[in-house]
Amino acid sequence: MTMAILEIQSLTKRFGGLTAVNDVSFSVEKGAIVSVIGPNGAGKSTLFKLISSFVSPTSGRVDFNGHTITGMPAHEVARRGVVRTFQETTIFKEMTAMQNVIVAHQLRCRASSVGIFFSSARARADEERFQASAAEILDYLGLGPVRQMIARNLPHGNLRALGIAVALAAEPQVLLLDEPFAGMNIEETDAAVRMVRGIRDRGVTVVLVEHDMSAVMRISDKVVVLNFGTKIAEGTPSEIQQNESVIEAYLGRADEEIGH
Repeated sequence: MTMAILEIQSLTKRFGGLTAVNDVSFSVEKGAIVSVIGPNGAGKSTLFKLISSFVSPTSGRVDFNGHTITGMPAHEVARRGVVRTFQETTIFKEMTAMQNVIVAHQLRCRASSVGIFFSSARARADEERFQASAAEILDYLGLGPVRQMIARNLPHGNLRALGIAVALAAEPQVLLLDEPFAGMNIEETDAAVRMVRGIRDRGVTVVLVEHDMSAVMRISDKVVVLNFGTKIAEGTPSEIQQNESVIEAYLGRADEEIGH
């Protein structure tokens, strides 16, 4: 049996009288792609913030590799290996794609700030290592040809991929992807699906929040469905597509939206 790398245990988050996430539990197996779906306002984004420690739960906890990470600062959770992408907010628009990924490597920098200032041997070694790693990540994600382009000039699909490259620079064990297919055309979505599978092939476990149901059903090993903050279903894509509670939650929407 595959070991769970991430355990979400009875997570609840209340904002005043509103319960955004209500007693949600599920596990994420190492090497899996797990998607969290649900109608607008279902609590998906809040759940992501709870997992990545950007928001503290009212109750419940998150375990990563058998250790509780709930209550840790978000940067410490990221340093341990649970890294979240943001929709383009982590990109320096005036830098090149390559420069963005090199800067992201500073999380892993071994040289002291004094060493960096005086360009110590270790700082120079870090810089060379970061450049090589950045080039490899960009090539892997298909961004090699645009590595010297200024970020603000990149097409939408490339810009989204660059956000993922920035996250990969932190060497995550678990990558939390926030709507990786949002706003993409069919060709861009196909490329992004291949990219997410490729990230998993690098040994990174992927958890994503997404509205594009056809992409979710193609890519996921497991799907977790939220509605009004509560988990209403969990299973394989085929199980989810036939689940009456899920169909009811999406009632009034086109059947394609849940992958039929």
